Amino acid sequence: MARILLAEDDEIMRITIQDRLEKHQWHVDAVPNGKEAAERLQKENYHLVISDIRMPGLDGWQLLKFALQSSPYTDFIMMTAFGSVDDAIESLKKGAADYILKPFSMDDLVIRVNRILEMQTIKARCFSLEESCREMHSDLIGDSKAMDKIYGLIKQVAPSDSTVLVLGESGTGKELVANSIHQHSRRAMNAFVRVNCAAIPEGLMESELFGHEKGAFTGAHARKPGKFELADGGTMLLDEIAELPLPLQAKLLRVLQESTYERVGGTGTISIDVRILCATSKDLEQAVENGSFRQDLFYRLNVIPIQLPPLRDRKEDIPALTNNFLHEFSIKRGVAMEISPEAMQYLIDYSYPGNVRELKNIIERASVLAPDQVIKVDDLPADLLEANGYKEAGESFLISDAVAKTEKQVLLKALAHTKGKKGEAADLLGISRKNLWEKLKLYEIY
Repeated sequence: MARILLAEDDEIMRITIQDRLEKHQWHVDAVPNGKEAAERLQKENYHLVISDIRMPGLDGWQLLKFALQSSPYTDFIMMTAFGSVDDAIESLKKGAADYILKPFSMDDLVIRVNRILEMQTIKARCFSLEESCREMHSDLIGDSKAMDKIYGLIKQVAPSDSTVLVLGESGTGKELVANSIHQHSRRAMNAFVRVNCAAIPEGLMESELFGHEKGAFTGAHARKPGKFELADGGTMLLDEIAELPLPLQAKLLRVLQESTYERVGGTGTISIDVRILCATSKDLEQAVENGSFRQDLFYRLNVIPIQLPPLRDRKEDIPALTNNFLHEFSIKRGVAMEISPEAMQYLIDYSYPGNVRELKNIIERASVLAPDQVIKVDDLPADLLEANGYKEAGESFLISDAVAKTEKQVLLKALAHTKGKKGEAADLLGISRKNLWEKLKLYEIY
């Protein structure tokens, strides 16, 4: 439901407009002056403000200026009984969405309000589309020494066609690195095709990568090109490459060595020109040792490895990342969100087992649930606060409660240290895996 703020000092006019707008199922807050309107704008989010220009105290011009600063995504309609063409032009120049001269038809006002709200919907849809496109061209964020090293590697490897293996824990931004390599390469104007090897069922993987001919299997009613064909001339990212089934690993090796393959059910050889980038959060050397990954393929992929640092090893980048996510969610919500210095410090002190992805989720949650425009310590997730030793007012002084909190913090730190590997965490804690599992269940971790 659209929320509208009406500022009009004439009581009869105020009631008339409010009644008419509410008949269209819009929520309308009506106030008699600009000062009260400004106070409402500080506390509430509105899609539209309708304000008279001449009001005692804070007039319409001043309210418009205030609204543009405090709520820049709220549109504004100016009303006046003493207007002129110059006033209308001045209103639009100063940032108002529309201008209406009293006396006016209520139908005319409703049409104007409808038009503005429809434009807001269109803008939101356009933004969503732009965001989807922007994700494909997102820049890496951070100016720490660790990230400077990554930027240097990207700059070096991007111009070549060498295979790059991007390594790092889940949520560190491996796909962004691959995207950046593509965008800085000579193939930037061609396709960048992503394949998540963990998300495609094993039975469909071969057809997904190499395509199939008509009649190749039940349900193959027509020829279908594979991802390699679609990426011809461009770049392909094989994400979570460790999940690729062994039979397909041999086929991928051939593509890397000869740049040729056959469709499923086909006999003709297809030649392609595709640069291969791979990413994984798993230890491929360990996978080679246990037989789940081909050694020859590992050596072929590991031409240029790029190891992404976990967020806990580049904490100086947390403020920049946080502010970037805040800006993103502020645009989506139409509210300029901020974070208090105290809350920022808690974010910096946290260990982030889920890395940058976890930080983004924390900021999104806090920006939605925070009661006002400033995210405070109490708006952060309880697990994060407890891991940092946050103490709430009225906290229990029972030794058993204190021991339980400390034990949970130690469990979280051990899991973060072992990158979520429960077996290693149990060894580190000096307890059995069964005991660790029981404690994780008790404290609702994972």
